[in-house]
Amino acid sequence: MSLKIVVLAKQVPDTRNVGKDAMTPEGTVNRAALPAIFNPEDLNALEQALRLKDQNPGSTVSVLTMGPPRATEIIREGLYRGADNGYLLTDRAFGGADTLATSYALSMAIRKIGDVDIVIGGRQAIDGDTAQVGPQVAQKLGLDQVTYVEEILKCGDGKVTVKRHIDGGVETVEAPLPIVLTVNGSAAPCRPRNAKLVMKYKRAMAPMEMPAEGLPYAEEYQKKTYLTVTQWGTADVDADLAQCGLSGSPTKVKAVQNIVFKAKESKTLTASDADVEGMIQELLANHTIG
Repeated sequence: MSLKIVVLAKQVPDTRNVGKDAMTPEGTVNRAALPAIFNPEDLNALEQALRLKDQNPGSTVSVLTMGPPRATEIIREGLYRGADNGYLLTDRAFGGADTLATSYALSMAIRKIGDVDIVIGGRQAIDGDTAQVGPQVAQKLGLDQVTYVEEILKCGDGKVTVKRHIDGGVETVEAPLPIVLTVNGSAAPCRPRNAKLVMKYKRAMAPMEMPAEGLPYAEEYQKKTYLTVTQWGTADVDADLAQCGLSGSPTKVKAVQNIVFKAKESKTLTASDADVEGMIQELLANHTIG
């Protein structure tokens, strides 16, 4: 059976390698000082989607992301790995969205795409760690959901069978289509870029990325429509402005605390039982372990 699959992806600051400039004086993430990357668990989700496409001829994989025009880089990365197309949700009205407003915007875009069989995304983004957007999208679309997915075992006859991670092991779940799946970081890593696809899509751009005048290779964009990434704003997806961005975000910041990066410390231990026991007690006291 052919499937229509939408992958939810997000461009995030790389918080895995932070330095002294990672935080602003206000205590927020300094996005300008950190490189922007494809959210790691969304890459795991993309791989599961591409595997389904390989197993079900005629299936399509679309990458849906919300963010500023530069977030189109995430769509290009998806195209390089085997996705068929992408959708960029970008509008000033989407700015400042919490998980509730984000899931609303994504759900409206999915409704516009229409007739989607599987919506799949990473469990959570590394710049928020909430794991709320996927389940909220499912709720807004009125779809079943399975979270913590590690592998999609099979899909057919209007059902999908997945292996999901649970405390102490895994379980196998069967659920009807259409469905929303969120994928764990323990799932298979995403395949690398395909050289032929990189050459095909390297000039793919969203309209807001294109210069007003003097667009290089302008004739190529007219002939190859797949190089123009679909770009939508609030009006295009019929979104209620009251539910978008800050207006639709009930989350209130009560206080902001700065993160203080301390100088690295080191401690040399001998092989004696006393040193090892002392270190364990210190780690337990600091709640580093236990």
